[in-house]
Amino acid sequence: MNTGSEVVEFLGKVALLQGLNTSSLNRIAQVLVLKRYERGDYVVRRDEEVEGVYFLLQGQAQVVGSAGDHEDDSSEFLLKPFDFFGRGIFGNVYSADVVALSPQLTCLLLMSHHSSLLDTNPISDSDKEQPCLVERILSLDPLDLTLFRGFTIPNAPTFGKVFGGQLVGQALAAATKTVDFAKIVHNLHSYFLLVGDINIPILYQVHHLRDGNSFSTRRVDARQKGKTIFILFPSFQRDQQGFDHQESNMPHLSPPETLVTREEMIQRRITDPLLPRDYRNKIATEKILTWPIDIRFCEPSYYTEHTKSPPRLNYWFRARGKLSDDQALHRCVVAFASDLIFACIGLNPHRRKGMSTAALSLDHSLWFHRPIRADDWLLFVMVTPTSFQSRGLTTGEMFNRKGELVVSLTQEALLKEAVNIKPIFGAKL
Repeated sequence: MNTGSEVVEFLGKVALLQGLNTSSLNRIAQVLVLKRYERGDYVVRRDEEVEGVYFLLQGQAQVVGSAGDHEDDSSEFLLKPFDFFGRGIFGNVYSADVVALSPQLTCLLLMSHHSSLLDTNPISDSDKEQPCLVERILSLDPLDLTLFRGFTIPNAPTFGKVFGGQLVGQALAAATKTVDFAKIVHNLHSYFLLVGDINIPILYQVHHLRDGNSFSTRRVDARQKGKTIFILFPSFQRDQQGFDHQESNMPHLSPPETLVTREEMIQRRITDPLLPRDYRNKIATEKILTWPIDIRFCEPSYYTEHTKSPPRLNYWFRARGKLSDDQALHRCVVAFASDLIFACIGLNPHRRKGMSTAALSLDHSLWFHRPIRADDWLLFVMVTPTSFQSRGLTTGEMFNRKGELVVSLTQEALLKEAVNIKPIFGAKL
């Protein structure tokens, strides 16, 4: 392989680079460093500072000291031409020894100072000036005093269907518009009935159930194609003085400023050789969308969708961008964010290699205890204490930086093994 065109052709077959166009591959080809090794040579050593990303051109190498129990999957840690590896998920170091197996091993190295060439979705200055994405997702068109229309806009999280948090947040926003501004939502209960279609608008019909001096109650029906796909029951309360105590304590975890974003963690998992090769290739070819919520996982791990793990998760989150001081908006944003990674942790103890799974939300409830800011860091602590007969119950608590419990949550979800998961517009069951 002596010509630039051959190098570009090779790079085009690497899973990590398949989201790049030809001009980007040409720029990478011009700065690659050729590396040669003999059998038994260390390509990289564990805990060494990262030089860059290696692409295997010829020969084979072995990842030594793979994470977890992979005795039956040793082939997943045998690196061959077109495979790649780089930094690990913990810090700017290599996570494992990589040793040459072939008499001659040839690699191409993209040095760390050229890592920006791998970016398939760079953030421009004009992007930074855009309005807060989550506010645009929650924006509704008023059609009547109690009828509103919402949309699934580009760049909104979808997962192949209308995201459950979008239904909760938009329905709550619709209900809020029909209540005295002095009353703020203090709890909500909701039911997911049908899968929503991302390609058509959603109509939110608000029903007045009660308006008292201190409390108001609404029911919101979300409809598509003449069918109710989601129901929300929110209750609103006027500010009142009363008793105050808290038994729940915020766990001691790393502060968010010391943690990387969800998107950066995904990039690190793609290049970490301690994760199975097929898993890394799979996520390398998927488009990584930047969510409107910034999530920082407190305890990064080597678990995948095919390995068992505890049914619990802790992460910090906040809205991307600055929100106004409207407390109603902050609660709508928290309601939206609360469903992003919640029900699926109930699947963790049941995952295994070769099994496809699905977690579908059945109901979702929140209790807002104290004033909250969705554009400041909140710690989300969640656990699935039990699952039985295809249903799993997940509970959660949200704390602000002061350690105050601001939100409590529960959700029941349908947890199942799925041979072929295809989102369709129809009943979940």
